Amino acid sequence: MHPIRKKRLTIVLFLLVGLAIAVGLTTYALRQNINLFYDPTQISAGEAPVDVRIRAGGMVEEGSVLRDPDSLMVEFKVTDFNASVPVQYTGILPDLFAEGQGVVAMGRLDENGRFVADQVLAKHDENYMPPEVADALEKASKGQHKASGSAETVSY
Repeated sequence: MHPIRKKRLTIVLFLLVGLAIAVGLTTYALRQNINLFYDPTQISAGEAPVDVRIRAGGMVEEGSVLRDPDSLMVEFKVTDFNASVPVQYTGILPDLFAEGQGVVAMGRLDENGRFVADQVLAKHDENYMPPEVADALEKASKGQHKASGSAETVSY
């Protein structure tokens, strides 16, 4: 093989190996930062992975908020009106957090089916609901209407 061809081949091989490493590292980094959204029905059905960072959302169930008087720990339930998931959060909740309001929590599902949140987001005004929560509630209401035989349309 001619020395110039050998040098070009070596350069091309190093570029291909470098490109493969860069693509692999980028894919690995993106995979670590993806937070998939699950609604309470999916979590209750066991579709959500355990001990993987996910987002869960729905409405804060009325009468479910329990605050620990000695710490910042709060427990509440998130519902899509078909199923409820217990959520545990330690920290300061957003000002707009309230029962009956939309919420998205980011955290991990433990082995007992409890969602341990490390961040809780509440809707920012009376007209907004996170798209994932609105879709989950709409799917849940359609499931209830099919089960009851009603053809009523619900809009959010």
